[in-house]
Amino acid sequence: MAKGNWSVGVITDERASPEQQQALVGIASGQAGGPMAVLGSLVGTFLGVESGAITFSQSGNRWSLSVPGKLDQGAEAVPGAKPDEPLYIDNTIHPANTRLALARSTGSHVHAFGLDWDDDSGQNNGHFAPFSWQAS
Repeated sequence: MAKGNWSVGVITDERASPEQQQALVGIASGQAGGPMAVLGSLVGTFLGVESGAITFSQSGNRWSLSVPGKLDQGAEAVPGAKPDEPLYIDNTIHPANTRLALARSTGSHVHAFGLDWDDDSGQNNGHFAPFSWQAS
């Protein structure tokens, strides 16, 4: 991933106004500054913007994101030493947070931007953390 040439598309909620949609694209692409500006140079191809009804849910240490017909992804925390608390890595150099909870995928399905990808293997990893991004 560090070599760049990423292909990136942005899915916005269908309730977003055109102005909100453009603001989200600016943030996600790094054009608006903020933490994503550092990653913007790694994007080789911008696949565009699609919209749909975004649903995000969380129950305990399980998370899911759905945009019907476009995207379904889920993850669950890797258990740590304390009951009901995930395993963390600390002091990271990550734009979202310096403390990341480790997770494993419970499924990934992408059918957007001309991509068709399905994986229910449970072999992919992930992480999650609270974050608050703002343009500079």
